[in-house]
Amino acid sequence: MNVLVTGAAGYIGSHAVRRLLADGHTVVALDNLSRGHQAAIDAVRQTAPSRLTFARADAGDADALDTLLAQHKVNAVMHFAAYALVGESVEEPLLYYRNNTSAAVTLIEACVRAGVERFVFSSTCATYGDPPPEFIPIPESCPQRPINPYGWSKLHVEHVLRDVTHAASRQGRPFAFAALRYFNVAGCDRSGALGEDHDPETHLIPVVLQAVLGRRDAVTIFGTDYPTPDGTCIRDYVHVEDLINAHVAVMDALRPGEQRAYNLGIGRGYSVREVIDSVRRVTGREFVVREGSRRPGDPPTLYADPSLIRSELGWSASIKDIDEIVATAWAWFRDHPRGYAK
Repeated sequence: MNVLVTGAAGYIGSHAVRRLLADGHTVVALDNLSRGHQAAIDAVRQTAPSRLTFARADAGDADALDTLLAQHKVNAVMHFAAYALVGESVEEPLLYYRNNTSAAVTLIEACVRAGVERFVFSSTCATYGDPPPEFIPIPESCPQRPINPYGWSKLHVEHVLRDVTHAASRQGRPFAFAALRYFNVAGCDRSGALGEDHDPETHLIPVVLQAVLGRRDAVTIFGTDYPTPDGTCIRDYVHVEDLINAHVAVMDALRPGEQRAYNLGIGRGYSVREVIDSVRRVTGREFVVREGSRRPGDPPTLYADPSLIRSELGWSASIKDIDEIVATAWAWFRDHPRGYAK
């Protein structure tokens, strides 16, 4: 299959490119490198250089998309390109609606023009907002009520894809999509080729590992008085390779006219303190931990009910132990203490 991967130089996108190449697909990797890394593209190119084309372009560049989709006869798209900082989305909502929503509409329009048949969309559990207790663990039937522009920017794209799929079915065109709602993606490629490198870094496991490596003075726990067993927030951490396995399974399964939505998580949560303790066990090192006040909009407990994708496609996370997840991240961070920077 010929697959366009947007956001291909980012954390999750680069892992997807590597897996698709390993499976024998031909990949067009698109990234404007505003937040991605050329080094990630260089790393995945070694998997199958003859089947990888890298295009430095924006996912909202209609002319570039038309050219790439036509030249490479793209059958399927995995769309990862997006900004994903909740706080930034609150401060700069237009940036998120332009980059996450408007650019996605441009991409979808190009896919319709080119006759692309399968579209796998990187969505988020942030579309659920702050679910009521009766929806924990969170099923796909949970009401989608985002509480920040990031969540809304993703939910709008789900709505667009749904409407486009309806229209394509009425017109006899073979288009299908899946919206994959991620929980907390964590860990690194177990071969050691790819890692996680954001600026700024906001994900908990990399933040703690940066403290281990002396790249930050301390780790701050934002809120210790939540109604959870140890007072800190609980989240679902799904390993990035398991996440990509789900994308591949969904891409292979999509048939014309289908609309699918799946939660991707392990189905249980770990608290902030449990993650910090895991890093101590895995690395064997100590670091400073400080206690801070709650951040606005942080729900106490969020973890997935992943039973729908398990029942329909047979996917479930293979790595569920937090120490194993942290160990894959630590292996890369230990070898790349400054990320992809040489």
